[in-house]
Amino acid sequence: MQNRVQLITYPDSLGGNMMELHYVLRRYLAGAVGGVHILPFYPSSADRGFAPLTYHEVDPIFGSWEDIEKIGEDFDLIIDFMVNHISRQSVFFQDYIEKGTRSEYADMFLYFDKLSPDGEISEEELAKVYTRKPRPPYTVIERADGSREKLWCTFDYEQIDVDVTSPKTKEVFRNFLIRLARSRAKMIRMDAFAYTTIKIGTNCFFLEPQVWETLEWLNEYVSPFGVEILPEVHEHYRYHHKIAEHGYWTYDFALPMLVLHTLYHHTSARLRHWLEICPRNQVTTLDTHDGIGVVDVEDLLTTDEIERTVHGMFEKGANTRKIYSGPEYQNLDVYQVNCTYYSALECNDDSYIAARAIQFFSPGIPQVYYVGLLAGENDVELVERTKNGRDINRHNYTLDEIAADIQKPVVQRLLRLMEFRSTYPAFKGDFQIEEAPDDHLSLTWHLAPYKTTLQVDLRSYASHIRYYESRSRRMKTMVA
Repeated sequence: MQNRVQLITYPDSLGGNMMELHYVLRRYLAGAVGGVHILPFYPSSADRGFAPLTYHEVDPIFGSWEDIEKIGEDFDLIIDFMVNHISRQSVFFQDYIEKGTRSEYADMFLYFDKLSPDGEISEEELAKVYTRKPRPPYTVIERADGSREKLWCTFDYEQIDVDVTSPKTKEVFRNFLIRLARSRAKMIRMDAFAYTTIKIGTNCFFLEPQVWETLEWLNEYVSPFGVEILPEVHEHYRYHHKIAEHGYWTYDFALPMLVLHTLYHHTSARLRHWLEICPRNQVTTLDTHDGIGVVDVEDLLTTDEIERTVHGMFEKGANTRKIYSGPEYQNLDVYQVNCTYYSALECNDDSYIAARAIQFFSPGIPQVYYVGLLAGENDVELVERTKNGRDINRHNYTLDEIAADIQKPVVQRLLRLMEFRSTYPAFKGDFQIEEAPDDHLSLTWHLAPYKTTLQVDLRSYASHIRYYESRSRRMKTMVA
């Protein structure tokens, strides 16, 4: 993976399909980004691509494998694999519904008779399970003969959990993974992998050593093609340290809330502490296709600081309402707040650019979500139409909208900042947190002779970057 800024986008969010996405990447972002994470483009029955029927096909509404490969020729490509589930509408699960235990795919699924000797799991045991939906982690299916059966189901009822220890699951997933690894992808994100360790009587989340065994066999099928894996987990930062210590890339999902806390309350102490201890082999985010994570900063912020920062999002965020992050609006994750990052910062250009500058100077490879790229505000009209809270941050841009929004001053400032981060050699070197007053932040990268320092005034949100220019052999300053 190149150490350059990456873009996160749905296949139909920057233009109507991947052909138009490729145009946007080359027309507007060639110097600013080195990679693109295209969110699921497979045939899917729910959750905007995250309930895949198969990984052998590209949904024709988005394009073809040729489109994927052409984008992969120009940019480092990241794609998704949903480790813990498959679509309810997939041939595998439909065959199981029809034939029951006679199905060749029966062993892929976690029916209660498989999980418990008597086929029963008590409410007390189910209550121990770590879940982000306010319901028990199972669904009930009914067959044509009227028989009913309980099956493990962590997320949406269209996303049926699979038994990753089953030889049949490994056979099916092996073929999927080899296909994906041959698609010019540089990295495959292993979505929801921490929910694969099912053991009744535990919380069924990131159980060791099983979780490492799962990652090892996933990696086994993609590494021969030079593809790396990116395990995805939203939880306490200790999990990310463990992932990094095992030699995998991991996410910095703590950064979004920490940056908001830093800018809202004009103090760098909590952020500086995290930047001192965070993994170095990480991918950083401020915004993604989901909400702004809260659970990720446990023990990095106090309970009071978390509550004040969340309150700040509802107070400062343009048109943000608590109801959009609740069950009335189909909120998937009770530990997230649905809001665009630009809106969370009051649509203040200087504050937003300060946030992005902090992200780009933090350890790791930065990703910018497509709505954040265009400094998008909360799409309340879409939310009210779909009654899905996460849609507040999922506006689809036409080519005409992109051509107009790319000219916004804040977007032009962001693009210049992205190009600097993607091309300046010092970011391949050593990172240092400089001494500064608590209401300032100063971060430095150094790779001789190159050196660059970001200085942010956390009260005015003014951001300045000092850097060594090789042509003149002098230090220069630019306003972010």
